[in-house]
Amino acid sequence: MSTVTLVHNRIHLALHCLRDGSERPLLLLHGLGEQSPSAAPDWTAQWPGPVYALDFTGHGHSTVPIGGGYSAELLLGDADAALSHLGEATVVGRGLGAYIALMLAGAQPASVHGTVLCDGPGLSGGAIVPTSTSFVNIASPYSAPDPYALVDLSRDPRPPDYSVLFTRLALDHSPMAEPISVATIVRPAWLAAVANEVGVVERSLAASLVAYARD
Repeated sequence: MSTVTLVHNRIHLALHCLRDGSERPLLLLHGLGEQSPSAAPDWTAQWPGPVYALDFTGHGHSTVPIGGGYSAELLLGDADAALSHLGEATVVGRGLGAYIALMLAGAQPASVHGTVLCDGPGLSGGAIVPTSTSFVNIASPYSAPDPYALVDLSRDPRPPDYSVLFTRLALDHSPMAEPISVATIVRPAWLAAVANEVGVVERSLAASLVAYARD
């Protein structure tokens, strides 16, 4: 495994190359509280290109900022920095990483060549009314995974139609016919809303990778 350090504002992000290859990269986005795997997972064996994995802010070997203040949009910036480095990629996200992968697909539809949403820890729910705010004060020092990230990113303060917005952006502007694949069993409100959109396909991770590798 080799690692490239990307600078996003004052954050140093660890982007790991888990396996080399000459075709389109596969970018892995981990779940909440996780980090990138140390080697390419077995299920990537048939992927023809290189396999990369990003450590989000506060996770793995990326910077742990002081004081928290995490949001999905912050991690979207992390993923966008990785995508800018790779140029174009197919993205697989777990849990929180699936949420960020979906946002990335909508924000950068020309550069994300297929997105697979998989089960994993992360944002759940999806409020339809204002929610109470929890305030925490965690004594430093602390290390990855950042406990502030675990608090800030364990719940979704946005309504499900927020994720639908990114879904429709991807569906409307991607050059692909089926840019989003849902491969999950557990479906919080945001993901159930995504899966219900016309044009989103439901298929296994393996089948999704086969389809995106040949498309």
